[in-house]
Amino acid sequence: MKAYQPDVDPKTLRKVIVAAAVGNFVEWFDFAAYGFLATLLTRQFFSNGDPAIALMKTFAVFAVAFAFRPLGGIFFGVVGDRVGRKKTLAMTILIMAGATTVIGLLPTYASVGMLAPLLLAIVRCVQGFSAGGEYAGACAYLMEHAPKHQRARYGSFIPVSTFLSFASAAVVASGLDAMLSAEAMSSWGWRVPFIAAAPIGLVGLYLRTRLGETPAFAAVEHEHDVAHAPLRETLKTQASAIVRLGAFVSVTALSFYTFTTYFATYLQVVGHMSRASALLITVIALVFAAAICPLAGLYSDAVGRRKTVFTVCAILIAAVYPSFVLGGSGDFRSALIGACMLAVGAVLSGVVTAALLSEVFPTRTRYTASAITYNLAYTIFGGTAPLVATWLIETTGNNISPAFYLIAVSLLALAGGMSLPETSRISLDGPLPEDVTERVRDWQAPTAQ
Repeated sequence: MKAYQPDVDPKTLRKVIVAAAVGNFVEWFDFAAYGFLATLLTRQFFSNGDPAIALMKTFAVFAVAFAFRPLGGIFFGVVGDRVGRKKTLAMTILIMAGATTVIGLLPTYASVGMLAPLLLAIVRCVQGFSAGGEYAGACAYLMEHAPKHQRARYGSFIPVSTFLSFASAAVVASGLDAMLSAEAMSSWGWRVPFIAAAPIGLVGLYLRTRLGETPAFAAVEHEHDVAHAPLRETLKTQASAIVRLGAFVSVTALSFYTFTTYFATYLQVVGHMSRASALLITVIALVFAAAICPLAGLYSDAVGRRKTVFTVCAILIAAVYPSFVLGGSGDFRSALIGACMLAVGAVLSGVVTAALLSEVFPTRTRYTASAITYNLAYTIFGGTAPLVATWLIETTGNNISPAFYLIAVSLLALAGGMSLPETSRISLDGPLPEDVTERVRDWQAPTAQ
């Protein structure tokens, strides 16, 4: 099949970006809120005792949700490769917004005892299942619309929405801390960020249902080449690519959650900073991360994916140790510099991962293969990041031990990423017949006005 570059008009492409980004924002807002409110949620859902053990239990529930992400990735990946990207992404955002709202309505440990953490874990598992189909699907949806030589640039807006969702969650958490008393925050204030997901989710659902299918999937449908058993085909033909890309995505997952979720806790526990100061540093660093995402995309499109992979690992290996030293200093400016240093590697790895998830796999099984790869890596290295970091410090007595863990995973990522072929200039699909081109334009016409 000859290379095909989708002819998507700029207005439609902008709306594709917004729909993918807004939906992704909703998906990650809750995960962010949970991390930023971890110390408060510990008191709401677990019995009083050793604070370190209770905090580890809170992060354990955080990690449990990730165990369901591979299952969600397989389910939604298969659906996405059989019925299309658009319908599947509408399902994921609907489930996630609903589950997030339920968290804001859950009873606490003081009300129902051990039933409280059990209910929290169940709802978190539903969220994990939904999230399993979101990120890889959003990346595929956007990449299959984007111009061939600018995929990382356009794809960078997915990480932008992710970092902004974490920044927004931090702003909401810090705003509530500032406006409410400790008693009010403990009584009902912590529920607000979760309940807020309902209206935002409805907006994302509306935007996604207004768009059409991607040109790449439309071409596959036209040629009657849709995979009938995407999971079996993926495991049979893409196992090697999944392992190699998964090795690189491991550092994307670990650096992302170390930066966005754990580092705020680290500033408070190790740096003995106030909750307000830690959240302010996190917000500034997250906005900085979102701002440099498009620059990271331009860099990756210019130098290629393999050189970007090498740059990611080199930056993380060089920056992570001083980042943790500065973060644990207790000084506001030093901690902010440390957070921003950690952000650079997390941003660049996230941007190149967004492109690689679609470029490494063929259209027939792209959703399934990319979702499996992404979610396995994020389950093993991302969901466990706060828990492992807390455990390492408690076990070793060394506050810098999480940095050494991230360095070790960076070396694994370097080996896996450099074993991949260069994909920055390949086509994501074959030629699109003229009648299918007209059908895609018809689907997209209402959104291009």
